[in-house]
Amino acid sequence: MCQLRFQRDSRVAFLALLCLVPLMGFARPAGEEEEKFDLKEVIFTHLGDEYSWELLGGAEIHLPVIVRDDAGEWHCFSSGRLTDGKEYEGFYIAHEGSYAHKVVGRTLAGEEYRPLDFSITKNVVAIGIGALLTVWMAFALARFYKRNRFKAPRKGVGFIESLVEMVYQEVIVEVLEKDARRFAPYLLSLFFFILLSNVLGMMVVFPGGANVTGNISVTLVLALCTFVVVNISGTRHYWREIFWPEVPMWLKVPIPLMPLIEVFGMITKPVALMVRLCANMLGGHLIALVLVSLIFLLGALGDAVMGGTIVVSIIFSLFMNVLHLLIAFIQAYVFMMLSTIFIRLARE
Repeated sequence: MCQLRFQRDSRVAFLALLCLVPLMGFARPAGEEEEKFDLKEVIFTHLGDEYSWELLGGAEIHLPVIVRDDAGEWHCFSSGRLTDGKEYEGFYIAHEGSYAHKVVGRTLAGEEYRPLDFSITKNVVAIGIGALLTVWMAFALARFYKRNRFKAPRKGVGFIESLVEMVYQEVIVEVLEKDARRFAPYLLSLFFFILLSNVLGMMVVFPGGANVTGNISVTLVLALCTFVVVNISGTRHYWREIFWPEVPMWLKVPIPLMPLIEVFGMITKPVALMVRLCANMLGGHLIALVLVSLIFLLGALGDAVMGGTIVVSIIFSLFMNVLHLLIAFIQAYVFMMLSTIFIRLARE
């Protein structure tokens, strides 16, 4: 009984520690003067992209910086050369202005400019990790059935198989029917990539911690992929309904009112996918950071207030993390389901 209680308390303490890890780097070291806690800087630093990957204990993985200057020359070096405000080959990381937290250069006239940037940032690495994990899961399941044709998978492979079965049978087959096998590879890849990216983004240690699906650029690309698949697979009837719908002639000629509305609707579908995924995942990260930041914001009011704030912040942070984990699955499911529906509407 005591052992079970100890294990339970240990898990709670460990979860509480995970909630505080993202902001540990902002705690004031012993012997240094107390600085004002900048909530805006903390939040935008953790939600934005970076040129390095911070690990536990203060260690960092410095990623390669690849830029092209205004003279047309390419530069490739480690982001470690730009840490702590240092400058290398005329480039440095801006800390304020419209180029804040980005690599910038300076012209001969002393003006700041943004070079053509192809750097391998934290989000880029996280996208690669998510893609590799998606491919690994697919091949692991295929390899199991190739070796064990008449056995049911168990443990991790069994969990993957149950997710595939749920998504394929309950959504893809039900919506697409005879076209299910044709579009299943794309839709399943989409679902697992978004799900893995969401879950990894909730982790505070490598390979997690990157705000991939909370980045509007990433969700834009995912929505564009669905947009391309939908419109390439669209039938003749689909395109006729867009450019020459079955409505009274005065709604089409001389002013193409209904075609313009249909084209606008065709564009708003991927926009809705993009904004929904980004807003939900970004909001979850933002709430978790704000709850933990309350500890540092109210710490100046005294030890008693700070002690009470720590307890409340940890409880609410744990609750939000559990809720955010559920949202991570729901958003991947919704994105895939809406993509399936849009494909069906184009194929109908």
